Amino acid sequence: MNIVGYLKNPAKIFFVLKKFGVLEHVPDEPYLKLMFKAHMGTRLNLDNPKTFNEKLQWLKLHDRKPEYTKMVDKYEAKEYVKEKLGGDSNKYIIPTLGVWEKFDDIDLSELPNQFVLKTTHDSGTVIICKDKSKFDIEGAKKKIEKSLNNNFYTYGREWPYKDVHPRIIAEKYMELSSPECAEYKLFCYNGKVNWVMVCLGTAHSNDTRTNDGFDREFNHLPVKFIAPNAKFEIEKPKEWDQLIEFAERLAVGITQMRVDTYLIDGNIYFGELTFYHDSGLCPIRPIEWDLKLGEGLKLPLQKSEEGDL
Repeated sequence: MNIVGYLKNPAKIFFVLKKFGVLEHVPDEPYLKLMFKAHMGTRLNLDNPKTFNEKLQWLKLHDRKPEYTKMVDKYEAKEYVKEKLGGDSNKYIIPTLGVWEKFDDIDLSELPNQFVLKTTHDSGTVIICKDKSKFDIEGAKKKIEKSLNNNFYTYGREWPYKDVHPRIIAEKYMELSSPECAEYKLFCYNGKVNWVMVCLGTAHSNDTRTNDGFDREFNHLPVKFIAPNAKFEIEKPKEWDQLIEFAERLAVGITQMRVDTYLIDGNIYFGELTFYHDSGLCPIRPIEWDLKLGEGLKLPLQKSEEGDL
């Protein structure tokens, strides 16, 4: 974009300033306003937030509990689940095969033929190994080390990530390719599941990934997210009530939290916890659904009762 283009759309200047580190020391609130305008094209209303995305920005600034840092840490979050669920928690936990400070500390000979590598402090750094004899070690090292040097808090000001200790974990590989397997992202408002995003296909791939929204009664919502809707009707899993119960046991006393789970051959597995879906920058279409998905989320500043979907 040339200079005339930037003058016509000054919000785009945000991306240039961010690239060169100019915004690093801008306080969170003005930074979030700039970021929101650049991504969403509208002004961020923090005095009376109404949309789903606006409310997530408000929560970044005003809902800060020390335990959130542990809850977003992909290693420590498993301990949080165990604390909340007690004796029956292990059946939900994908086994951890190892945890390391540096990539060079990993002894691949001690890992099985199939495994998954993740970093504990960010989103999206996932490396899947299905055959160790074909594993791209150098490519994995480059990606992991780049992630370890990145503070995930910096871009979206998602403050729980600011003090997460960057580490690498290896987990058991879980096959998600069969039709009976899916990822369920359960959005809990004030401790109760309000709506669910059902994700099919490969994560972080726009070619194979689909996203569909459902209310807690499994009514399909006429809404589109980043990935397209599935081209076929998604059937309600018989474990639906168990998924709802699982998420709500973890979300007690929390204003808003997304609980990610995998349903694999009838078994529920814990994925991760996050407080700011897509950093509160999720394109939701039709646009009025950004408002509808925000209606059920009652913030501490809002005294009037708001209904469910």
